[in-house]
Amino acid sequence: MATDMEVLQNGKAAAAVNGCCKKGPGYASPLAAMDGPKESLIYVTCIYTGMGRGKPDYLATVDIDPKSPSYSKVIHRLPMPYEGDELHHSGWNSCSSCYGDPSAARRYLVLPSLISGRIYAIDTQKDPKAPSLYKVVQPDDVIKKTGLAFPHTAHCLASGEIMLSCLGDKDGNAEGNGFLLLDSDFNVKGRWEKPGHSPLFGYDFWYQPRHNTMISSTWGAPSAFTKGFNLQDVADGHYGRHLHVYTWPGGELQQTLDLGNTGLLPLEVRFLHNPSEAIGYVGCALTSNMVRFFKNPDGSWGHEVAISVKPVKVQNWILPEMPGLITDFLISLDDRFLYLANWLHGDIRQYNIEDPANPKLTGQVFVGGVFQKGNAVLAEAEDGSTYQVDVPEVQGHRLRGGPQMIQLSLDGKRLYVTNSLFSTWDRQFYPEMVEKGGHMLQIDVDSEKGGLAINPRFFVDFGAEPDGPSLAHEMRYPGGDCTSDIWI
Repeated sequence: MATDMEVLQNGKAAAAVNGCCKKGPGYASPLAAMDGPKESLIYVTCIYTGMGRGKPDYLATVDIDPKSPSYSKVIHRLPMPYEGDELHHSGWNSCSSCYGDPSAARRYLVLPSLISGRIYAIDTQKDPKAPSLYKVVQPDDVIKKTGLAFPHTAHCLASGEIMLSCLGDKDGNAEGNGFLLLDSDFNVKGRWEKPGHSPLFGYDFWYQPRHNTMISSTWGAPSAFTKGFNLQDVADGHYGRHLHVYTWPGGELQQTLDLGNTGLLPLEVRFLHNPSEAIGYVGCALTSNMVRFFKNPDGSWGHEVAISVKPVKVQNWILPEMPGLITDFLISLDDRFLYLANWLHGDIRQYNIEDPANPKLTGQVFVGGVFQKGNAVLAEAEDGSTYQVDVPEVQGHRLRGGPQMIQLSLDGKRLYVTNSLFSTWDRQFYPEMVEKGGHMLQIDVDSEKGGLAINPRFFVDFGAEPDGPSLAHEMRYPGGDCTSDIWI
């Protein structure tokens, strides 16, 4: 019997031979995707919400073709028709899970608004460089039919439907969370999960169909996190520490994994891309641990801490110790490397995960952070001496904030990074970034031996936008990427 890797290699070879005859959107396998076209455009959600500028959020199109005269420039801006949305994460109407459907097309970028609850469908096919608004799903319609609000993660399903995690009800109560289903034309269908199978808290999710499983994570109650981060809210039980295991596609809550005090605020969740693997990771922000989850021989799911980012003793900060605050991570399409962003410490890390239970640090680069040189906060070494991290300027720009969202090129050689987490938290932890705007960087990746380095040619300054400084969050390529494509 062929091994999983042989199956993936065969899929890659088949796609190369039959490239003219592919069935639907995306790629036949993760390894086939690595041979996809090099990225030339990237879409970035940009936020004015919470910045007091009286402007709507917008979708920026950035030129990332090094041969283009407008390289690393915003070449188009699509403002939303309303203010106060807080565009956050995004997804596609179709991806590689629909590869077997010749009628499907990766045409619409799905933009949920975390605060207003609106969901925008953006047409990227008419003109990829200048996307246009196709449809708006109004929050009143969602609330009336499902009771859900605060939409976050959007994933396409092989059925052609679109599924979104929602973090609470209209009043911000975590008990009201669940999963919204839209049909292929963005009409509200209802909830995905079975009645009575909506646990406390919600956030991100990823499904692995060959194991009939979907796993979701838990951030916190919208009524708490929308006001800013308060450690007392954690003690009072307004933030999560669990993973929820559902049957797929049945929608029945099968198991709840309590990550305990080592797994506070579990955010992004990813399975390995190989659809036959029953292994994944979740980044736990507050405790700054990467937790690995896995299927046991008896069919239940277990978990363990795979990576720990140690807190740093600091002076002149709100607490005596500062967590790294892992706010985003991703896995390369060949499942060899894991990348994570420490938003407060300011570093991006690369780990080799060829042995998933024993990740090895292979690259690290600082691109900001609270205790970089020029800030008031000092870090303390074990001997009691103090230090700050020397973060280089890029094209004459001092790097503000810390690394937040990351996106990897299909071939695994270029990592793109933005620095906004959520406007309210940005203002709390990096007020200079809210005042002067965010930015976007590109990190060169050594995908053979490991290693990370800032690309000095690339810098997108969202502080120089025509309508004033904005904050940049999630990024998507028109052709799909390793954080939105799922294989079945």
